[in-house]
Order: sequence, then structure tokens, then C-alpha cells
Amino acid sequence: MARLEDQLKEQIAALQDLSSVAVHERNIDALLAQVLAILHDKMGMRRGTFTLRNGEFFEIAAARDLSDAERQRGRYQLGEGITGAVGQTGKPQLIPDISLDKRFRNLTGARAGQSNLAFICVPVFHLGEVIGTLSADRQVTPEISLDADLRFLEIVGNLVAEAVSVARADYTERQHLLQENRRLRQALGTATPGRLIGNSGAMREVYELIRQVAPSDATVLIRGNTGTGKELAARAIYELSPRAGRPLVALNCGALPENLIESELFGHEKGAFTGAVGKREGRVEMAHKGVLFLDEIGDLVPPMQVKLLRFLQEHTFSRIGSNIEMQSDVRLIAATHRNLEEMVAQGTFRDDLYYRLNIFPITLPDLCQRRSDIILLADHFVKKYNARHGKQINRLSTTAINLLMSYHWPGNVRELENCIERAALTATDDCIHSYNLPPSLQMAEPAAGGTTFGDLVDSYERDLIIDALKKNQGNMSAAGRELSLSPRVMHYKINRLKIRPEIYQVRAHKETRGVSGGENRSK
Repeated sequence: MARLEDQLKEQIAALQDLSSVAVHERNIDALLAQVLAILHDKMGMRRGTFTLRNGEFFEIAAARDLSDAERQRGRYQLGEGITGAVGQTGKPQLIPDISLDKRFRNLTGARAGQSNLAFICVPVFHLGEVIGTLSADRQVTPEISLDADLRFLEIVGNLVAEAVSVARADYTERQHLLQENRRLRQALGTATPGRLIGNSGAMREVYELIRQVAPSDATVLIRGNTGTGKELAARAIYELSPRAGRPLVALNCGALPENLIESELFGHEKGAFTGAVGKREGRVEMAHKGVLFLDEIGDLVPPMQVKLLRFLQEHTFSRIGSNIEMQSDVRLIAATHRNLEEMVAQGTFRDDLYYRLNIFPITLPDLCQRRSDIILLADHFVKKYNARHGKQINRLSTTAINLLMSYHWPGNVRELENCIERAALTATDDCIHSYNLPPSLQMAEPAAGGTTFGDLVDSYERDLIIDALKKNQGNMSAAGRELSLSPRVMHYKINRLKIRPEIYQVRAHKETRGVSGGENRSK
């Protein structure tokens, strides 16, 4: 009882300090930092962390005792682990010992190998909505009551909720300004990242995601059907990253038999198995300080999934035939054409590995979803195979263009490239004619809703209107003025093209402060 009374006295003293800070500190960043400092100094709570909800994720806004790299890894998907569960349900969570609870994923990597360490996470509400979380670690001793700590953190969360709401509004506005800055910089330069080609709206969104994630060390999962350019996207991320110029090592997980994949990935010692006539470095070791690209990650068998997960968590590995643990500092980029969510549900892909990989997903569109890029890509491949085969082709006939535009392209960009190479080889003059294209294009039924001149015009108009709406935060009148369209014509085209202006709206800073808007993964 005396111990509990002492703990309550400490909490009361800490709340007095917290109240004073909340009243007098007007700088939001400084306020959150002081709150976490009081939790550490007065209550002995370590790694205090505030997260803010941003879409389907909770992102760290302020933290104590975490390095920049650990903070960067702390991006929690809604419903995943402890923080994500608190954000989703709005109910506090108390984990008496993180080493005994499988839900605790330690995404930041700050608590590896620790036991007798409790984790407490509470929601931060504003106007009835969960806008963030407050969490802290507590070393378990007989002198403290974890239940009392949980109630105390709930009070702290309520005390600073308004400040957190303001911080979230400021964060949202900063993100909008950064996004607008990136958009303007992109508008000034038409260069696409890496060797990717295309100006369609779908590809411009991919370029924006690549530019956002490339400067970080975050794991990227590139998704898309076969032939959409996943390896090119991975190389573009590498070339824009701080690790450019260091090793970029690729491994296709689906191209090797099950008994060789571990050796390829982690290496082996001499005599480790039949045929191991010498020591060999694995791809993980070769990619040290650089980037490791694992293509077709969905083809990994479960035993290898476990070993890859361990490497991602600890950054350590052992060669086959050796008990020596080695370290490798690599950034991972993975790619797959498989439905990983379905595989997780079927039990063929580990959910914890999925969450580790799906930190920053980028989905590449099928070629049939970016038809305005087909001719641009075809021209690029014509130039490529002119140089390779000594040709002088400088145009495509109208009938050839019609066939290219109406085909459904199940093999995506790779199939288009193969078609253009065949056409270039069979062309006898400076033009690719329809009869130079493969029979599969000439005999194919037009794609569903086959592409007509009207379809191309609609696609072009849709891109123009969406770009104007994005630039004007969903304001139809302002977008219409920019495009020199009357309000009546603007409404007509938006309805006909099934465009939803509201999804491009961004609340004004003042409105965001007064009304909580929701957007959001866990420790």
C-alpha cells in the first residue's frame, strides 16, 4: 500500500508539471518534447512516444530515447500490433512483458532482447476521434503498479489532446505544403525517375511515390503484374537514394530451386553441402551498405520466410555451414506479382514478414490502365531497336497505332517491347505497318470497351481535369477557371467522366484545427 501511495504522489507531482507545461508552452514541438521528458524524469517511463494518425498509418511525431533511424521505422499500420490496435479500437493496451506477447512487433528495433519490460499505449482523442497515441516503456519492479501507470497515461493523453490536435493540423498542413512543393518541382522538370517511361496520371503518381521514399532507408514493396516494370522502379529508387553508387544486388526468388535459395541469399562455407567446393558470399553480404532487391518475394518458401524475417529484424545472418553471425547493412526493396494478402489468409505467407515488407507499397499499373503511354513507349522501343539492329524506322502507320491502342496487353510493357522488336526486324522501309505486328495483335478482339478516338480524348480530358483539381485542392470553380471551362461545362465533364472532386479537397488550416479529420500500424 505504501508503495502505491508513493507512486501516486509521483504521479500527482508529474501532473502538476505537465499542467504547467500545457498552459505556458505555445510551441507544439517543444510541448510534446517536455511532456515526454517529464514522463522520463519524474516517472521513469522510457521511450515515450506520440504518434499522429495519417491516413491508414500512425506516424511518430515526437519520441524520447529513439534514434532517427528507429523513429523512421516506427510507422504503424491501422490495426497492426499494439499501437495500430489502440488506434483502431480506441482502447488502451497494457503489455506486462513485451518478450512474452507476440503482438508486440518492435518495429523500431529499439527493444531487442529485453525482458521484464512493460509497454503501455493509450489513445489520444479529440472530438470523439482517435487522432494519435501516447506510449511508453516501464521496467517492471515490485514497487510499481502497471494499472496505475495505465490510468496515469490516459490522464496525460487527455491533458495534451488539444495540443496533439493542433500538432496534427500543423503536420497535415506541412505535408500538404511539401506535396505542393514536390508537385511544382516536378512540373519544372519533365524527367522521369530512372529509366521509367510514361506521362499518364497513373505513372505520375508512381513517380511521386518513388521520389518520396527514395531518400529514406525504408523498405519498399513494389507490386504489379508481370511485365509492368518492377525492376526498373526498384532501380529508380536506388538511383535517387543516398546509397546510389554502392552495390545494387538483385535476386529473383522464383528463379531458383528451394534448396539453393538460402545459399544464394546468405552464402555458404566450403564443404557445407555436396558441391560446395569453396566459400561463397551471399547476396545479403554482397549488398552491404547498398540495396538488396528481392524479386518475386511471394515465391519464398516458409522456411526461408522465417530466415529472411530474422535478418530484417536483427540485420544479422550466418552462412550455411557456419555458426558465426555476420552483420550486413542493406536497404531492402522487394517485388511481387502475387496477392500477398490472400497468401497470408491461406497461411502460405507469414503475416509478420508481410507487415515488415509492406511499409511503403508502390503498385505499378497494367499497360491497359495507362493507354496514353502506349505510343510513347512504342517510340522509345523503336529508337532502341533501330540502334541495335541498324534500322532507320521513324514512324508507325495509323493502322499499326490503332492495333497497338486497341490490344489488351496481358504481358504489359514487356509484351509491347517484344512486339516492337519483331516489327522492327520485319519492317522493310522507314515505317512499321500493321502487318509487321505479331498475329496475336491482328487477330485479337479489341480490349473491353475497346479504345476509340473518343476514349483517348476522354482519357486526356480526365487527366487535365484531375491535375487542375489537385492543384486547386478540389475546388471545381478554380479548376474550371484554370482550364477556361464554364461552371456548366465543368460539371458536365466531371459527371460524364465520373470524377470525384471531393477526394482532392484539402481542409484549410483553420478548419483542420477546429474539426478533427481522420486518416493511419503498431509497436
